[in-house]
Amino acid sequence: MSNFRQIDRDTGFLLPPSVDEWLPEKHLARFVVEVIDGLDLRTMSGSYRGSGSASYHPALLLGILVYGYATGVFSSRKLERATYDSVAFRFIAANEHPDHDTIATFRRRFLKEIEGLFVQVLLLAREMGVLKMGTVGLDGTKIHANASRHSALSYEHAGKIEAQLKAEVADLMAKAEAADQADVPDGMSIPDELALREERLRKLAEARAKIEARAKERFEREQAEYQAKLAARASIFARAKERFEREQAEYQAKLAAREAKTKATSKKPGGKPPAPPTESPLPTDQINLTDEESRIMPVAGGGFEQCYNAQAAVAAGSMLVVAADVSQAPNDKHQLAPMVNKINALPDSLGEPETLLADNGYFSETNVEACQAAGIEPMIATGRQPHHPSLDERFATAPPAPENPTAVEAMAHRLRTPEGKKLYGLRKQTPEPVFGIIKSVLGFRQFSLRGLEKVRGEWSLVAMAWNVKRMFVLNATGGH
Repeated sequence: MSNFRQIDRDTGFLLPPSVDEWLPEKHLARFVVEVIDGLDLRTMSGSYRGSGSASYHPALLLGILVYGYATGVFSSRKLERATYDSVAFRFIAANEHPDHDTIATFRRRFLKEIEGLFVQVLLLAREMGVLKMGTVGLDGTKIHANASRHSALSYEHAGKIEAQLKAEVADLMAKAEAADQADVPDGMSIPDELALREERLRKLAEARAKIEARAKERFEREQAEYQAKLAARASIFARAKERFEREQAEYQAKLAAREAKTKATSKKPGGKPPAPPTESPLPTDQINLTDEESRIMPVAGGGFEQCYNAQAAVAAGSMLVVAADVSQAPNDKHQLAPMVNKINALPDSLGEPETLLADNGYFSETNVEACQAAGIEPMIATGRQPHHPSLDERFATAPPAPENPTAVEAMAHRLRTPEGKKLYGLRKQTPEPVFGIIKSVLGFRQFSLRGLEKVRGEWSLVAMAWNVKRMFVLNATGGH
C-alpha cells in the first residue's frame, strides 16, 4: 500500500506568514537589500515632492531593479510579475507590488543617480576587502540596441523614397484639380493620401538632415585625422633625412655604402597617400528610425546588427567592474582614453591601478602614451595573439631590451618577457568571462532603453548589479 504525504492547500496559517522566514539566510536577495540599505539615496528620495499619495521608497524600487538585473529579469512587466511569483522578489519588495509603469519610470528617471551609486558599491567592495585595483583588464562587447536594423534608412534610399513620394503628391494634386473624378479609384481619399505622403516627406527630410549633420561631424573628424596623417608622412621624410645625415657621417669612408644608403633613405614612404575625406553624406550613411543614436556594427559570428559598443574595465582577481561606458563607435581604438579617464576619476580610497591589459583592438601609440601619462603601465597587444602557440613560442627566451626605446617599443619588449606573458595572460580570464556571464547566463543581450545617455545609464545598472552579485559570491567564499 502506497504511503504519500497529504496534499493540503486549503488549511490557513495559524499565524500571519512572514516572507522573511521563507528565504534562506544566505541568499542573494538579502545581500542586495543590505547593500542598498548602505547606499546614500538622498538624491533620489529628495527629488520626490512628498504630496499626493505615498510613493514607493527608492530603496525598494532600486532593490527590485538590481536583483532583477543580477538574476536575468530586465523587463518592467516581468519584474512586476516577479513580485507576485518569486519569494525573493516578494522579500525585496516587502510584499508590495509596484506596477510596471512605476518600475520603468523609476529606471528612466534616476539613470544618472544610478551611475553615482555604481561608485558607492565599489567603495563598499573595498571595505569588504574583495576589491584590489592593481591590474585592470579592458574590453568591449556589442550589445543590441532596442531597434531593428531593418528600421535603418540610408541616405541614398531616403532620396529615392523622397522622389517617389513627391511624384505621388504631384499625381494626387493633379487628380484633385481634375473636374472628372472618374480617374480616382473607389475608396481613395485624396486629402488623406496627400496628408500621409506629406508627413512621410517631413520625416524623410528630418532623417536626411540628421544624416547630413553626422556627415559634417565625420568630415571634421576625418579632416583632423587626414591632417595628422599628412603630418606623420612629413615626419617620416624628416626622420629619413636625419637618418641619412647620421649614416653619411658614420660611413664617410665608404662611398659605395653611402650611395646605397642615400638611395634607401631618400625613398618616399610606401603605400598610397591618405585620401582626403568627403564632406557630403555618403550614399551608405544610415540613420535608424527607432533609435537614431544606435549604429550598425559588425557582430561576433558574422553579419551586422543595430548595436552599441559597451565598454568595461574589470579588476583582475575579483572580476568586479570598476568603470563602464557605452560608445557609438564599432571599434575600440578610441575608447581607451575615455575609460582611463573614468578609472582615474575614481576615489583614491579605491586604490591606484598599476597595469592595464587590453587586446590589439586598443593598440595605438597614442593609447600607449595615454596610459603612461595616467601613471598606468600599458600591456596592449600589438597584434593578434595565436590561440595555440607552440612550446618554443611559449617558452622562448625574451629578446634583449632595446636601447633608448620608445614607449611602444618598451611595452612590446615587456610583452615578450615571461613575466609580461604571464601578466597579459590574465586578460582572457578577466573581462571576457564577465561579458560571457552577463550575455549568456543572465541573458542581457539587448538594451531596454533607447538613446545613448539612457543606454549608458542602463549599462551602469547592469555593471552595478553584476558587482553586487559578484560581491555576494566573494563574500561567501572569503574573497577567493
